[in-house]
Amino acid sequence: MIAEAGLAALWLAAALAALQFAIGALGLTRGREAMLLSVRPVAMVQAVLAALAFLCLIVVFVRVDLSVALVAANDHSAKPLMYRFAGAWGNHEGSMLMWVTILAAAGGAVALFERRLDERTLVATLAAQAFIGLGFYAFLLFASNPFSRLFPVPAEGQGLNPLLQDPGLAFHPPTLYIGYVGLSVAFSFAVGALVTRDVGAAFARAMRPWVLGAWIFLTLGITAGSYWAYYELGWGGWWFWDPVENASLMPWLAATALLHSVTVLATRDGLRAWTVMLAVVAFSMSMVGTFLVRSGILTSVHAFAVDPRRGSFILALLVLYIGGALALFALRVGTVREGSRFDPVSREGALVVNNLLLSAILGVVLIGTLYPLGAEAVTGEKLSVGPPYFNAAAGPLALILVAVMAAGPLMRWRRDELRNLVGRLALPVLLVALALLGLVLLAPPIGIFPLLGLILAAGVAAASVAPLWKRNLRRTPLFTYGMVISHLGIAVALAGMASETAFIKETLVAARVGETQTVGPWTLRFNGVKPVAGPNWTAIEATLTATRGGGRPYLLTTQARSFWTPPTETNEAAIQTVWDGQLYVVLGKGSDDGRWQLRLWWKPFVTLIWAGGGLVAFGGFLTLVGRVRRERRAARAEAWA
Repeated sequence: MIAEAGLAALWLAAALAALQFAIGALGLTRGREAMLLSVRPVAMVQAVLAALAFLCLIVVFVRVDLSVALVAANDHSAKPLMYRFAGAWGNHEGSMLMWVTILAAAGGAVALFERRLDERTLVATLAAQAFIGLGFYAFLLFASNPFSRLFPVPAEGQGLNPLLQDPGLAFHPPTLYIGYVGLSVAFSFAVGALVTRDVGAAFARAMRPWVLGAWIFLTLGITAGSYWAYYELGWGGWWFWDPVENASLMPWLAATALLHSVTVLATRDGLRAWTVMLAVVAFSMSMVGTFLVRSGILTSVHAFAVDPRRGSFILALLVLYIGGALALFALRVGTVREGSRFDPVSREGALVVNNLLLSAILGVVLIGTLYPLGAEAVTGEKLSVGPPYFNAAAGPLALILVAVMAAGPLMRWRRDELRNLVGRLALPVLLVALALLGLVLLAPPIGIFPLLGLILAAGVAAASVAPLWKRNLRRTPLFTYGMVISHLGIAVALAGMASETAFIKETLVAARVGETQTVGPWTLRFNGVKPVAGPNWTAIEATLTATRGGGRPYLLTTQARSFWTPPTETNEAAIQTVWDGQLYVVLGKGSDDGRWQLRLWWKPFVTLIWAGGGLVAFGGFLTLVGRVRRERRAARAEAWA
């Protein structure tokens, strides 16, 4: 009965989404304003029902109810409890139910907490959110029902993809989905403001926390996903420009541009039309990512291999939502009044350049991701667009973007003098020069992109803390600290990317037990191999002892695993983290003569990549808390006035 309860809750949530949209649309017409009061409670109840449906799905997975087709296809009684729990969203239907639940919860949260918007604009926003939800409810109920029963009931389930049997499954998809779907709120805000002709600073101040929250979760999700792939897939890379990796990066690029644009609109009443357009683009990229993952047109460890007809359904939703929003934008953009003007040399000007560069990088990634798919559809030939294209096309733009990011916070709002800006940039420029001199004198020859990345990282690190110079640190707003920490995180991540690219060492050997190998500054002794067994897998485990100079030894274990539910082979890397990088070891196949393939990497400062991502997200969190606290104080002061 749990499955039937979940399905009933899903149908009721869909019905309330239809009611929410109808009430919102009718309430905006003349003479029916009284209906507006009903929209908030309907949105909140819809969120509760969607959450109940998702909870029911988790319960049938934890219980391994094999009479549910989705459970039989993706669960197994031998799986550890954590993977039975997280397995509820480690598949197509379950992840879509999670998507819809977050979508409904976001709408319910807007209905519950939002008090700054004009009531008509809020109702239009909630109606737009309900309209988005309707399409995805229809997709679940008619094309991807997660509660379908199976008869006859199998004796055992097929099990979860072994690559997903990792703690990362419990963290990475939910954070990424909150980011994806959180952008739907920005989209709905933009649609609501266009409908009521209410695009202004108040609208931006209401939308900004939702954009910032979605951006924080996107940052966490991408950072966690990068590290998960890095240690789980056993290929030693932290980013491969996989189409589905790109599908998560594109919304982040658009959301980053939107975050800066909405800040200008909220604080300086500028970039009105640009902010609305970016809200549409950001959610469009989320929809594109959803289509790529679920259409069946991609072969990827990240993609869900599903019926292409489901992809057609999502494509139709994409055309409906995004096409409709763009049409509305075209019809109403003439009513969006020009905001406050500013000089090119100003913080607003730097943010405009920032947004243009982010948009250009987004275009590069989008073209590189979709072009092979379009070419294959037309010619039937498979094309591959890989790291060489993305690195060459997006790399220079990213470095220019970082340089502009360093200068932007040092500029004044509205208008600045170029000569004054040069003086403020003196210390960052000096550090760039010193970093360049040190690399030329002390480091081995490296490529131009890693070199520029390292020296720019030094400059950005200095420029990021410059807004704190000569300030009373105890009186500095929390959101200023957030901006500083996020920009510092970009510098840290850039330093990690450049260092790993410039100084990585790799060794591929066929070694016998007892032999020693070297990679970078490390010496590794191959101690031996032995069979081991896990809850639903067996493995060959190799142990190695690693030493560096005269330092203490480290014992490393790496496994080649074989899962039987479903039958799959994976590699579990051995990773030793030290202060200046990671030693990364993968065990390969054995041969008849007693040799075993070993792949060894030394990755200097690679951990800075994920430390930087964490700092970026933490800075965003501080900014969100600081903004919310300031607005609450302002509201209390206004109430007492």
